[in-house]
Amino acid sequence: QRICHHISHKASRKATSLFCAELRWHLLGGLFVAETSIMTKLLQWLLGVSLLGAIWTVVAFDLLELSLPRTYREVAWPMPLYLLVSFGCYSLATVGYRVATFNDCDEAARELQEQIREAKDDLKKKGLRM
Repeated sequence: QRICHHISHKASRKATSLFCAELRWHLLGGLFVAETSIMTKLLQWLLGVSLLGAIWTVVAFDLLELSLPRTYREVAWPMPLYLLVSFGCYSLATVGYRVATFNDCDEAARELQEQIREAKDDLKKKGLRM
């Protein structure tokens, strides 16, 4: 659904194009969050971490006095450390997989070597010694 219909008459074309974004819904940390095309990945991650941090704070310190069982708070306390270790393992696995499946570009390498030879020949014709 376009959000720019009523602002297009008041704003410049460039500003309108910034705000005319398709709204998409993403499941982020168990909550639905609206994302526009001007929201960067960093902002998405910060929003997700902030939401998880807020939920953790409420559960760990029982700020809303929900009378949660003590075991919930005992499980909540080390949760940030578990999430950090899990994220590190996921990152290492992703990097390892990408390195293992990295494709060689033989055709591009041959093309680059040919261009280097042509440049050397051109420089020799112009009198440059190497």
